Amino acid sequence: MTTRPEVSLAQRKRQLVSDELTGAALKLLARKGFDAVTIDEIVAAAGVSKRTFFRYFASKEDVVIQFLAEMGTGMRAELAGRPAQEPPSVALRHTVRVPLDACAGHAEQALSVVRLVLDTPALLARFLERQAQWRDGLARELADRVGQDADTDLYPYVAAGIALSAFDAVLQRWSESDGSEDPAALTDRVFTVIAPALDNSARG
Repeated sequence: MTTRPEVSLAQRKRQLVSDELTGAALKLLARKGFDAVTIDEIVAAAGVSKRTFFRYFASKEDVVIQFLAEMGTGMRAELAGRPAQEPPSVALRHTVRVPLDACAGHAEQALSVVRLVLDTPALLARFLERQAQWRDGLARELADRVGQDADTDLYPYVAAGIALSAFDAVLQRWSESDGSEDPAALTDRVFTVIAPALDNSARG
């Protein structure tokens, strides 16, 4: 029988400070806008020193990007764990739903972060850079599923890009709707549109 390694007191304290900084920063950034918020304001709101902030984050951008960082890991893990017999469109739909479903428990904060990213050129650029990394990871998982080579075959890379474009479209529509549209329903709708291309190309 295996047991999970215990989290040390120091690790728990680090996570607590990181969470406090992230929460304080996101609230300020969402309310005032990215350019209007200073690091001094963030540390004052979190009740820590500026030196402490820089032990966790290199910049204001990193606070937001770290909040989004686990998305790619979660999506790749989901795709790797989907049943082998699923069509690519079904597996990829469940894959991009992972971060969207995670937002459900704190939709107001998640929507604020999405708007912040979409409306701030510096953050959007960083987000798209990270998505390029996600695309490469998803392409490799997809290549294994369909028996292709991620380095030479076009389909895995293109299909992963299409799935992430669908993800972006859902985020954009969710933001524009002021949160009134359901991200899960939006995802299902957009994958209904792209499913034939994803599945037919995989068989080609």
